[in-house]
Amino acid sequence: MDELAGRRLLILGLARQGKALARFATEAGAAVTVTDLRSPEKLRDILDELQDLNIRYVLGEHPMELVDEADILAVSGGVPLEAPLVQAAQAKGIPITNDSLEFSKRAPTAVIGITGSAGKTTTTALTGVMSQVAGRHTWVGGNIGQPLIADLHKMEPEDVVVQELSSFQLEIWDRSPHIATVLNITPNHLDRHKTMKAYTNAKANILRHQTADDIAVLCADNPGSLALSAIVQGQLRLFSLKNEVTEGAFVKDGRIVIRNGAEKAVCRVDEVQLRGRHNLLNVLAATTLADSAGIPAEAIAQAIRTFTGVEHRLELVRTRRGVQWINDSIATAPERAMAAVNAFSEPLILLAGGKDKAMEWEVWAEEVTQRVKTVILFGDLADMLAEKLAEQGHSDVHQVRTVAEAVELAAGTAVSGDIVLLSPGGTSFDAFDNFAERGELFRQLVNAL
Repeated sequence: MDELAGRRLLILGLARQGKALARFATEAGAAVTVTDLRSPEKLRDILDELQDLNIRYVLGEHPMELVDEADILAVSGGVPLEAPLVQAAQAKGIPITNDSLEFSKRAPTAVIGITGSAGKTTTTALTGVMSQVAGRHTWVGGNIGQPLIADLHKMEPEDVVVQELSSFQLEIWDRSPHIATVLNITPNHLDRHKTMKAYTNAKANILRHQTADDIAVLCADNPGSLALSAIVQGQLRLFSLKNEVTEGAFVKDGRIVIRNGAEKAVCRVDEVQLRGRHNLLNVLAATTLADSAGIPAEAIAQAIRTFTGVEHRLELVRTRRGVQWINDSIATAPERAMAAVNAFSEPLILLAGGKDKAMEWEVWAEEVTQRVKTVILFGDLADMLAEKLAEQGHSDVHQVRTVAEAVELAAGTAVSGDIVLLSPGGTSFDAFDNFAERGELFRQLVNAL
């Protein structure tokens, strides 16, 4: 019998993660109540999907008395722990959980957990491909794709699970995966976490509860990641573009090399299909993770040679009249946008903007002024970014209201040999539900030119 059987579970937020947990918990025998601020009309599709289940819904409000009727509170990723219902539950000593934590408690096989400020999805997807090429039955999910708890009943002990985890999910975790990585720590989500210390502490939960039998993978080139070596309980493995490492992956004589007791060349660097230094670090991370899970070097190499990336991440949408149009809508922080800019040597027309999340933009403005020919700014950030670029003396900056206007202006500006790069640096929430919706609109606009 599952530990949720007979318990009263209150789920706060009926998004992708809340929906998956609601189904799992109800089928496990829990008495499930779901509350969401959205109306039944806006949630109609999700409610239809769950109509076969005995779930109580309280929609359009979050009445505080719901806490008095709950044994456990589950929060979706978008719900901050400062929310009144969460605060009330914590004051009463009610356990706080989420779908990813509940999956982790029940996973029948060792899990590879991946977090970081940037590169999570690419590393997660590539690690999954490496496992699949090796012939292992592989489940990839978590913060991307389908919540893993939805497929829990199909998993076998010999399977491989690759789980992407965000700081929002990890901040309540009290356990850690068998193999875990923090790819990097740079300022991000400070509108939610308020301080770098709180943000880093949330990320660190992926390592904090490991044991001596577990494996931690950190980036030797990123001070924020490397600093977490102080809390590593088990085996520490590193990846680096700058130096050789004792255990892990690095570049030597133009080849990706893995050390795990012995040293073995995996493949040539020029066989990597992904563009940019940041993506080469992601490849090294995935190589170390897959090797830690027992994936042969031959399968790792084959995956590297064939993996072309994930949508909305330096994705080539189209080449038109000699101009390449690149969709990097995932860039929701200035550091990530700078990595995209530095992935190209061609003349750049940068489409940037969106909504701010309490980030620092001075270094971004310096980098963009040095590297980018033309900047087209859109959204809530446009005025502030224009000021930052003016302070640096950038002479070709334009402001528009929307992504559509930015694409139109770029199409009239670009000449053969240019790259038009959507790498906003800001979140999408001033005009879109998420970065994927923004990237999809960019794709449609570019393909309609």
